[in-house]
Amino acid sequence: MYQRLTTSRYFVPLLAGLGAMLCITTLGSLGIAFQSSVWLMAPFGATMVILFGLPESPLAQPRNIIVGHLLTTAIGLLVATFVGVIPWSMGLAVGLAVCLMLLTKTTHPPAGANPLVVMVAGEHWDFLLMPVGAGAVLIVVFGVLYHRLISGHRYPTHWL
Repeated sequence: MYQRLTTSRYFVPLLAGLGAMLCITTLGSLGIAFQSSVWLMAPFGATMVILFGLPESPLAQPRNIIVGHLLTTAIGLLVATFVGVIPWSMGLAVGLAVCLMLLTKTTHPPAGANPLVVMVAGEHWDFLLMPVGAGAVLIVVFGVLYHRLISGHRYPTHWL
């Protein structure tokens, strides 16, 4: 029975969904436990798809998740600080984010939304550390533990 379940076409998607649910629940619970901090942002939901659904993808590796989120958030903050928030500056920030992720080999598609999150929500520099930096690191740690202990996927395939 177990062999049939684990080879079922439904098992892997269910396991990926479980990992995503547990990781986001953990981040959300930290936000409740430490009321002075926010641990969630929308792009983390998209990170769950890649980390738990495609853990062997280059886009799911720790460097891509952590640096991708930090880099694109910093770009959004820089553009907002020096140019302001108007349609062309939002386009500029996303364009720069895509360009720099590709140049630094830290491409993580969910992070492409970070400049928009920063600019539309009016976030400040502390947003770079919390939720972005701390959240991205926690997501990777959770992914490593989850894949090694539960899913059986080889994760990460590489760190740097």
